[in-house]
Amino acid sequence: MINIHQYWVYVMANTTRRVIYIGITNDLYRRYKEHKDGTIKGFTDRYKCHDLIYYEEFKLAERAIAREKELKGWKREKKDALIKTFNPNLQDLAIGLKWV
Repeated sequence: MINIHQYWVYVMANTTRRVIYIGITNDLYRRYKEHKDGTIKGFTDRYKCHDLIYYEEFKLAERAIAREKELKGWKREKKDALIKTFNPNLQDLAIGLKWV
């Protein structure tokens, strides 16, 4: 039997959308709540990156890790263009998600 997992590469942003953070998780809801509640100390807490503005789902951790590294290597303009194709209004996407 194949054990299928879910992994996400995600982008959090501050309210002005000037600062973004790219991360990876196996539980998007839990990770979003940790960022939103400020329970994770560090970059996202310091810069108030509490809004989920982009995410991609993967079945394999290796692919998610590779994608995270790829996105982190991009220039900001390219990251912004990708995010805007998925979320043109740069809304906090977590508000519209149905968390299971």
